[in-house]
Amino acid sequence: MIVCFDIGGTAIKGAIATSAQDIRPLPRQPTPLHDFSAFVATMRAVIDQAPEQPSCVALSIAGIIDPDSRRAVVANVPCIHGRLLQDDLETALGLPVKIANDADSFVLAEAGIGAGRGHRVVFGVILGTGVGGGLVIDGKLINSEGGFAGEWGHGPVAATQAGTPPAELPRFRCGCGLDGCIDAVCSARGMEKLHAHLHAKMLTSEEIIADWQRQDPDAVRTIDVYVDILSGPLALVANVTGATIMPVGGGLSNSLELLEAIDHAVRARILRKFARPLVVKAECQIEPGLIGAAILGLGG
Repeated sequence: MIVCFDIGGTAIKGAIATSAQDIRPLPRQPTPLHDFSAFVATMRAVIDQAPEQPSCVALSIAGIIDPDSRRAVVANVPCIHGRLLQDDLETALGLPVKIANDADSFVLAEAGIGAGRGHRVVFGVILGTGVGGGLVIDGKLINSEGGFAGEWGHGPVAATQAGTPPAELPRFRCGCGLDGCIDAVCSARGMEKLHAHLHAKMLTSEEIIADWQRQDPDAVRTIDVYVDILSGPLALVANVTGATIMPVGGGLSNSLELLEAIDHAVRARILRKFARPLVVKAECQIEPGLIGAAILGLGG
C-alpha cells in the first residue's frame, strides 16, 4: 500500500493505492504555496489517514526534477521550486519518495490501464493549456530520473508556412523563452493566437473548434493550418520513438473530430503505416495524475 499525490497550484489531491485499479481518493487539500513546512504538514495529514504505514509516497507534479542538479523546477508551487525535493520530503516524512511530472504520470496511467495498455511503446500527448508529453517503454518511464524527455512542445521547430494553400506565419514567442515552439502555436492559447493572426478575430479555442465543426470558412482555415503545423513534429516523434499508440489528454482532446484530423495527418507522415488510429483520446479521464503516481510508486 502506498499514498500517492497529485500536486497542483490550487489543490493537493491524495489517495491510498494498492494497485492501479484500487485507488481510494482522500479529501483534497489547499496547496500551501509559500511555506514548505505547511506543505509537508498537509502531506503528512493525508498520509495519516492511511490504515497502515505506506511503503512509499509517490508524487505527480506540474514540473520536473532536473536530472543533473536533482532540484525541482515547479513554477506554480514556489515553496518546492529549487529544492532537492525528493531528499527533503524523505527526511521530513520518514518514507521513500518517488516523483514524476504530470505528463509522465499521465502516460504511465494510459500505458497501464488506459488507451496504451497492451502496447510496448506509448507516447502520451498533452494538448491543452500547454503542449507536452511523456514516453513509456515496456511499462517504464524514460524519465526514470526526472528530466525533460517527452517535451516535444518546446524547441524552435514550428513551421513558418502551413496549410493549403500555405499561410505565412510568425514565430510566436513561447513561455519557455524561445520563438517558434509548438507549445506557442498549438496549445489552446496558441490556437487562439493563430486564429487572430489569420483572421484578425479573437475567439476562444472552444469557439474556433465549434465554428470549424459548423464549417465556418475562417475556422476551417485555422484548423487546416493548425493540424498541418502540429502533425509534422508529432509524426517525427512517432518515427523516433516507435510509439504504436499516442493517447491525447488536455482540453483540446475533448474534440474527437480534431483528434481524428490530427491522427489522419500524422499517419500520412510517418514511415510505419497503421490501418488503425494512432493518435487517440486518452481513456483515463478522471485523476490520471493519481493513477500515474500510483503506478510509479507501486513499481510499474
